[in-house]
Amino acid sequence: MRLPAALMIAALGTLPGCGALSALQGEPERDLFELRPPPARSCGQARIAELVIEPPKTRGTLDSDRIMIRPSALQTQYLPDAQWGETVPAMVQRLLVESLGATGSYAHVGRAPLGLSGDYALISEIGDFNAELTPEGVVVRLSVDAQMVSEMEADVVSRSRFSATVPAASTRSADLIPAFDAGARQVVGQMTDWALTASGVNPASCQ
Repeated sequence: MRLPAALMIAALGTLPGCGALSALQGEPERDLFELRPPPARSCGQARIAELVIEPPKTRGTLDSDRIMIRPSALQTQYLPDAQWGETVPAMVQRLLVESLGATGSYAHVGRAPLGLSGDYALISEIGDFNAELTPEGVVVRLSVDAQMVSEMEADVVSRSRFSATVPAASTRSADLIPAFDAGARQVVGQMTDWALTASGVNPASCQ
């Protein structure tokens, strides 16, 4: 569905910028939101000792707990009345730890190794984690580039890109948050299957 030009202008008018207006008004109170990992699946007895989920990297505008909206390719704004409960990189890292830890395929999944190093490390970079205003309407777009590294061999075992695009009815938080949740579940689910495969576990065996 194409978004009329007048509606796009009205939507833009409801979004705060990062400039003088917000500074003069001060920081408002915002609702806090968290995203969920995909449904847990068990893959049987642990076969790999340790997987470390490194903190994802991203550009400065996404290294924040603010919920980003892009009115255009060159413009960044944030929701005025809502924010994440943690920064975007910390949230993605948490979702991956929870999702991969629930599979039971690893003796330990964490943000840091128990010893000097783990068996595998998942290194990633977040490209998109924002809503966009397009001629067709509002969409939530997520993308992550990731590498699975064998710590023992200091070698990249696998690399891939993961993405999801989910439509939203409007730029209201009530419409955007469920779209972000659906997109995050898709991306983290894709990354979980890929990480299991790269670690030598068949995702088809998971229940």
